[in-house]
Amino acid sequence: MSGWDAFRRRLDLSAPVAWLGRRTSTQLASALAILAAVALSGSLLITGRAAQLDQRQQAALAALADFGALATKLPPDMAMDAASMTDADAAYISAVLAAFQDGPSREATTLEETCRTGRGRAGIRLIRAPVGKPAGLAALETVRARRLSNLGPDVYLVRLGPGDLCLNRAVDAVIVRRPVGALEVTVGRVVDPAGSAWRWAVLSVFAVGVLILVSGLTAATFARRRLTSALAKVSKALDRAALGDFSYRAPEVSVAPELTELSGQVNRTLDRLDELLTWLRDSADQLAHDFRTPLARATARLDKLAMTDDGRERARLIREARQDLADISRAMTEAMALRDGEAWSFESVRLDTLAEAAVELYQPIAEERGVTLSAEVEPAAVLGVRSLLQRAVANLVDNAVKFSPDGGAVVIRAGMTEEGPILSVADQGPGMGNAQASPDSHGMGLAFVRASLRRHGGRMTIDDAKPGTIVTAHFTR
Repeated sequence: MSGWDAFRRRLDLSAPVAWLGRRTSTQLASALAILAAVALSGSLLITGRAAQLDQRQQAALAALADFGALATKLPPDMAMDAASMTDADAAYISAVLAAFQDGPSREATTLEETCRTGRGRAGIRLIRAPVGKPAGLAALETVRARRLSNLGPDVYLVRLGPGDLCLNRAVDAVIVRRPVGALEVTVGRVVDPAGSAWRWAVLSVFAVGVLILVSGLTAATFARRRLTSALAKVSKALDRAALGDFSYRAPEVSVAPELTELSGQVNRTLDRLDELLTWLRDSADQLAHDFRTPLARATARLDKLAMTDDGRERARLIREARQDLADISRAMTEAMALRDGEAWSFESVRLDTLAEAAVELYQPIAEERGVTLSAEVEPAAVLGVRSLLQRAVANLVDNAVKFSPDGGAVVIRAGMTEEGPILSVADQGPGMGNAQASPDSHGMGLAFVRASLRRHGGRMTIDDAKPGTIVTAHFTR
């Protein structure tokens, strides 16, 4: 096993990924907002720590410079040993310290300004001689000091509480404590806690953090409400569809852009279901309507059969009743073909090829009755179920040949129009009278044709050929 594989096994992220997978978008957005606020707070703390170290470093450099300047200003005889120092010498040392109390450098801040504003860089001093009282800030003699070895030798950080340097303010100071001859000299600078630029930066970062947190939580809440509202409307559309009401649709825009694709897919599915149910309902109605005629004829012929003793008449009635039952059986077979799910294999089907095949199939039947059967076609293709379209075209041609008079003509046309592909069958039969007349006289085949066309997104029209009828199948592009 390679080192990378071993590392990946040790770094198992399956649990965090699974946890994230169980979170909602609102929870993730809220978590991101909180993490952003925490990250800003962390960066603020790190930046503040870096600024604090920088201020301490500046104070240490200034204190070292003050120490050097003060040491050079002391008279040479101040390096006397402790045994030879008198009280007068100690008083003189105090006077020298007072002369430099505010710091030898001009950039130093006065003690009064430090205590009033909190700004740093004010100088503090303490000189302790072997005799006499210490001169300078007495609190430096007893305050607890912490060594800052990273800033230099003999450099310390002290905390001067309220009353030590300023009456009502505590300050930090960096001091340098070294001996000068018999003297113990302590020189320091008050640490500036934060400059004005730093204070503005802190306020800006804090404000940005609060803004990110508030805006993130607000956005998460808004997104949750918007998604909940959109999902409720999608659910309402599905619930009403489950009850058979397809009039309501889920809004696809201006509710939740995240669900636009889902809402569109749900609406397309509902549209398709509505179309299929309408097609099934209309097909069932049409087939039921078309079953009535052969059933009524078969019933009437059976009644006559029971009342007649004429052998030839009985034979004729039996033959016609069988034909009626055969028509019903064929209609049932076609209805099963429409229902059969295995038949819905869509492919590109050439209408001109179907027309020519129908002419070849029915040519012998047409010739027996002296009917001229011809095709006028040009290339035209549709996307559909070949077996259903073949049966539909066959039904149209069968009806046309059956109802055409002896010596009549049947013409099958296929081609393209501005609206899309079409296939029409024109005969010279009794005609429909007008385009809106009932197609019952053309038999049950038209019900199958109409249902098949609806399944393919097409429609059927019936027009008067004067004489005869033109049945046209229209397909969309």
